Amino acid sequence: MKISSITTLIWPLSSLLLSDKSQTSQPEIKCNLTEKNYSLIPADINNNVTILDLSYNQITLDLTDTQVLQMYFLLTELYLIKNNIIILHSNSFRNLSNLETLNICRNSINVIKQNAFVGLNKLKQLHLCQNKILQLDPGIFVPVNNLKLLNLQGNLLHYFEEPQLFHLEIIILYGNPWNCSCSLLNLQSWLNTSGVILENENITMCNYPEVLKCYSIKTVPYTDECHTNFTLPITEDHYINFQSVTNSTFHSSLSNLTRNSEHVPLGKSWVFLVGVVVTVLLTSLLIFIAIKCPMWYNFLLSYNHHRLEEHEAEAYEDSFTENSNSHSQIPETNSEDTTVIFEKLQSFVIDDDGFIEDKYIDTHELCEEN
Repeated sequence: MKISSITTLIWPLSSLLLSDKSQTSQPEIKCNLTEKNYSLIPADINNNVTILDLSYNQITLDLTDTQVLQMYFLLTELYLIKNNIIILHSNSFRNLSNLETLNICRNSINVIKQNAFVGLNKLKQLHLCQNKILQLDPGIFVPVNNLKLLNLQGNLLHYFEEPQLFHLEIIILYGNPWNCSCSLLNLQSWLNTSGVILENENITMCNYPEVLKCYSIKTVPYTDECHTNFTLPITEDHYINFQSVTNSTFHSSLSNLTRNSEHVPLGKSWVFLVGVVVTVLLTSLLIFIAIKCPMWYNFLLSYNHHRLEEHEAEAYEDSFTENSNSHSQIPETNSEDTTVIFEKLQSFVIDDDGFIEDKYIDTHELCEEN
């Protein structure tokens, strides 16, 4: 009974060990589909394939290709050399968690999206050589934190910030038009302090300026002015310390900020802004008045008063006296004549009987005539 109980306990442990061994010692299944003129990744490949070579085809690695790639989650090596890939989209390899080698050399890649390498947790070798990459964000390589070899040979890079790859051992950078100005000092310091091997260092030369073309990017001399503006590269220890310091000081800085926010003097930028707004409003108002009320504008233009000169004043007085004399020479009208004229006008008023009454006919004369 004791033996049977012991065997029942040991059996599941042994089965687990055997299953782990079978997973670690999984046989390699290679699939070579080079020069088949494929424009899409075929979906009828064995799902257990571990090494897939699709070099020298017409694959663009678009959305359809990325969906097909998710089927081959056991891949450890993927080769897409000499295809028609222009853009590496986000999550292009998200399900290839076992991939260790990715070779996309000799394409026309000029854009790499931010999350292009998400999911490649076990990736050790990344080859992006002989493409058309102009610039690279160092944060692109954060998901591939186990990367040991990075090949960027033969691109169009003139500047490259040190990548945050703490396990990187070899980097290949020759064949790029490096601009060895002060901006490349951080990369040089990282290469000299991180222990990363710069492969083909002797031919990884500066391309600009002319006086530095004979220097390697790792040994180019920099002026004191560049060193004054120099910032130390971030290493793994510095990164951990920086995170701890930021976490510890966040609450204290936040409390200080809220405590002192009431006492911080305001800048003068708002005064300038208010002045600009007021000026614009006044100008708009004046333009509106000038357009909608042209009478005011004409009145202002015609309003040209000025003080009279001495000779102008004398002439004005003379003319005034002459006008007054002329008015005085006009004969005065008799009051009787005015009454006669008024009565003549009133004589045209229609009476109730319809006849016109002449008030100036003498009634006695009419009687004598009758």
